[in-house]
This record gives sequence, C-alpha cells and structure tokens, in this order.
Amino acid sequence: MANWCVRAVRQSYSLVASPALIRASPRLLCTATQQKNGPGPEEEAEKMEQSAAEKVLMEEKSQLEEQLKEMTDKYKRALADTENLRMRSQRMVEDAKLYGIQSFCKDLLEVADILEKATESVPKEEVTSQNPHLKNLFDGLVMTEVQVQKVFTKHGLVRLNPEGQKFNPYEHEALFHAPVEGKEPGTVAVVTKVGYKLHGRTLRPALVGVAKAP
Repeated sequence: MANWCVRAVRQSYSLVASPALIRASPRLLCTATQQKNGPGPEEEAEKMEQSAAEKVLMEEKSQLEEQLKEMTDKYKRALADTENLRMRSQRMVEDAKLYGIQSFCKDLLEVADILEKATESVPKEEVTSQNPHLKNLFDGLVMTEVQVQKVFTKHGLVRLNPEGQKFNPYEHEALFHAPVEGKEPGTVAVVTKVGYKLHGRTLRPALVGVAKAP
C-alpha cells in the first residue's frame, strides 16, 4: 500500500513538471488575458484594414452600378432613336409612293378642266342627229372626260364638287360670301372650279361662293 502511494505521488509530480504543460501555460495565460482585456492592437489594425477595404469595394460597386445605369439609358435612347428613324423613313417611302405623282396630277387637272369646259360650252339642243359632226365631237369629249376621271380614280385622285355642302376651309377656297335664296348660310352656293384630293390629301381646293345670312 505504501509503495502504491509513493508511485502516485511521483506520477503527479512528473505531470505537473511536464515541459509541454510548462510551455503551454504562458499561451493559456495570454489567451485568457486577451479574453479578459479585449482584442489587442493587431486585431484592431486588421479590423480597420478590412473596414477600409470594404469601403473601397462599396465605392467601386456604386461607381460600376452608376456606369451600368448610364450605359443602359444610352442604349435605350439609341434604340428609340433608331426606331423613330426607321418609322420616319418608312413613312417617307410610303408618302413618296402615294404622292410622287402629285406634280404630274396637277398638270393633268388643267386638261380635265379644259375637257369639262368644252362639254359645258356645247348647247345641248344642238347635239342631235341633225348635226352628226357636232354630236360625234361632243360624244367623243364626254367619253374622253369619263375616261380621264376613271384614270384619276384609279390612282387615288378624286374630284370634289361641293355644291350644297357645308363650307370646309381644308377642301374649299371661298371666292365670295353672298346671301343666296334657298341656301343655308355657311354652305357652298356656287362652284366656279372643282377641286381634287389625292389619297385623302387636298391637291387643289374647290373655288366656291359661300352663302351667308341676308
């Protein structure tokens, strides 16, 4: 029993005097001291460096986001401008197809006016079988006038004879205003020259006289 006690005491002494335990003790004491006293200067400096790096990264992120937003806006504006240009070009092409013959039509209107005046100037009572030459000439003028109007209609040129209609400044040009019996004020009483529209656009306004209140 005594020998066992002696061995136990020796083992306890060797454990306490162990070099590993002696070397670890300062570290344990240092760690305990740090936990008690808070982080040291090195840890504080490391945290400050991390905070500064995070701040720089956040600033760079903000700058990149701003640049991305600006480039996106420029891209969208460029797309919109391109689409507007495409639509304008398409409208110009369509208008050129529709109204490219506008000046040519204006010149032909004079021919139509001459044909109309020629047929109106022939006395209807003279157009009989008794005057075959005059009748043939008159029939030829009428047929030519009808054919000209068919060609006009085919190409979108429509004749305007607004007698009795309400005066429209976009389609009619008033030469005078006068009281006319049986005509409502503001309506076309007399048409001195018919007008024409090309694909819905007034090519030549009708020259008219407008009735007014007495």
